[in-house]
Amino acid sequence: MSDIDISKKMAALAIEALEDRKGEDVHTIDISNISTIADYFVIASGTNINQVQALADNVQDVLGRARHMTKNVEGYDTGKWILLDFGDIIVHVFDSENRLFYDLERIWRDGKLIEKDELSK
Repeated sequence: MSDIDISKKMAALAIEALEDRKGEDVHTIDISNISTIADYFVIASGTNINQVQALADNVQDVLGRARHMTKNVEGYDTGKWILLDFGDIIVHVFDSENRLFYDLERIWRDGKLIEKDELSK
């Protein structure tokens, strides 16, 4: 399995974990051709601090069971913007207000928005 295939599988697992905990507005951006920091950003929103933390916990649990561990976690205690760095993918979980403020989809618009079903190809 190639590195990009592993990244796709990781992103698909992260999306499933977010959707399982009712994450809102889940988007995936392929940044592999514009940045070396990761292949994919997975972005989602929660409605309150508890849900944002639960979303992040579930992503870590699901990817951890697949033997993909986080390299770094930022923002967990505040629950406003949690960044989960898995190396090949970075998962951003926001509360609604911070999602609008930081607008990663606009900042990373040179990347390609990916539909969930494209990750399983």
